[in-house]
Amino acid sequence: MWWFQQGLCWLPAALVVWSTTAFVLSYSLAVLLGHTDPLLPYISDTGIQVPERCVFGFMLSIASFLGAATVYVRYKQVQTLTSPSEHVLHILNALGVLLGFLSCCGMCVIANFQKTDLIGVHLFGAGLTFAAGALYILVQTGVSYRMQPRFHGKGILWGRTLVGLWSLVSILTLFVSSVIMYDEEPEVVLAAKVRWLSTEAGYVAHLVSAAAEWSLAFSFIAFFLTYIRDFQKLRLRVQAILQCNHLYNYAHYDGRVHVHHGERSPLLAGSI
Repeated sequence: MWWFQQGLCWLPAALVVWSTTAFVLSYSLAVLLGHTDPLLPYISDTGIQVPERCVFGFMLSIASFLGAATVYVRYKQVQTLTSPSEHVLHILNALGVLLGFLSCCGMCVIANFQKTDLIGVHLFGAGLTFAAGALYILVQTGVSYRMQPRFHGKGILWGRTLVGLWSLVSILTLFVSSVIMYDEEPEVVLAAKVRWLSTEAGYVAHLVSAAAEWSLAFSFIAFFLTYIRDFQKLRLRVQAILQCNHLYNYAHYDGRVHVHHGERSPLLAGSI
């Protein structure tokens, strides 16, 4: 049996492969067609014009649903393995699934509202994706700390801790460099700016900001890679339960009422 056939590890693996392909493919198309700068454009700048815009929106929408499914399966996994007395772990698990869903919703907003459409909505989606995603990684790192060594070893914990620090440094760098960039270019609408010249005042801050954004995105991808080993221990089982309705048939014989007990499936009645 191949590693991707074990349990549900194909789910985080598919999320990692699909998300990486979406970023690389849209960037390659944008650069080859001359629609963006080849040196560190923002991720959203690689999906502004057709055809990369269509590819970026389509693939990122699917990635958001794969991410939501992965987050939910992880939530159910922790919930199943946690005893009722572990209140802190239950709180962290519930907070984690909420943050994960918010981050996936932000991805869906980015996919459907590009910078050239509604800049405010696009920036809201980006902020929701990155902020909630970084917090999700930190919360799940706390969950991993409380679940080791009974469920996984310290290697997984250290790996997730390093990725959490990576994402935290990236989002802080993104925030600080963006503030500096807006301060150096106060009269320019930077949210709608795609092309940059090396002689412009905010060029260096722009490069740092864009690099931090790519770094943050790939820290999310690296974190979901750590789920593969945990998801190999999961099995998907579908159980169909047929519920029957009790029928009481009344019949009159010889002036007396006779009750006949029976069962009828809702499938036979034409409804489910």
